[in-house]
Amino acid sequence: MSAAQLTLDQAPLEGVADVPVGDVSSAGKRRTRWPLGRILVRGLSLIAFVAFWQVAAQYRLHLGIVTFQNVPAPSEVVPALWNLLQSPKVLDHVLNSLYRVFGGFLGATLAGTILGLWIGRSRWAADLFLPPLEVLRPIPGVAWIPLAILMFPSSEMSMIFITFMGALFPILLNTIHGVGGIDPRLVSTARSLGASRTRLYLEVILPGALPSLVTGLSIGMGTSWFCLVTAEMIAGQYGIGYYTWESYNLQRYADIVVGMLLIGVFGMGSSVLVRKLGDLLTPWYQLKGGRDHE
Repeated sequence: MSAAQLTLDQAPLEGVADVPVGDVSSAGKRRTRWPLGRILVRGLSLIAFVAFWQVAAQYRLHLGIVTFQNVPAPSEVVPALWNLLQSPKVLDHVLNSLYRVFGGFLGATLAGTILGLWIGRSRWAADLFLPPLEVLRPIPGVAWIPLAILMFPSSEMSMIFITFMGALFPILLNTIHGVGGIDPRLVSTARSLGASRTRLYLEVILPGALPSLVTGLSIGMGTSWFCLVTAEMIAGQYGIGYYTWESYNLQRYADIVVGMLLIGVFGMGSSVLVRKLGDLLTPWYQLKGGRDHE
């Protein structure tokens, strides 16, 4: 019996008993359905932000220590975005960045999950691996550039390594936290039923840690995109981060904002995709209200 099944068996104790059995799926859907009011508020907040940006940049406002003297307005950024979308290089920029981000993210997912499960269950592994990992964790992506160049024969691998380091620690630490939060009774029950070590990890430990792991994956995807500009500063001729850095060097200020917005949009979309996949993998967590977005 898996951790998901055991958790569902405990659902009546968690307040789900008053939901009719036939309405369980619809109740889960209602949790993720946004009312019209929330959609309007979010849309208006975005419009207000863009309007403030336009006014501040157009009139070169000075707000204390912050100045909009050289900040391009949205009216300048939109034509720059249109020019980029019409450029034959836009597809190369996007595909190269996606390759580097997802290459590093998938590697970090594999390493962070395996290490997190092991460290979370083994004091010996925690004593062996956590001290050096805690020393490496605060190091920013830009500080890895010189060492990445020395460690890898190609600039492409160096860039993937930096996005890997950006995603690794959120995934690792959330996995360790998830393993530590598993009810010991689930583990004891599985062992009393004769579960082997492999089945214990696959059917109890991993499902039990999965909600925290999904949170780590979502954060890790965001930090991978965060490290993209740092990674693409090393070398290369294509990539959204490279395009942003090149625009800064050439003083094309509107293009800098275009690159930043593209990184934000792709990063947000990737994180949402990870969360949606996590919701599909953890239906029992939805029933308990663990990710109630209302």
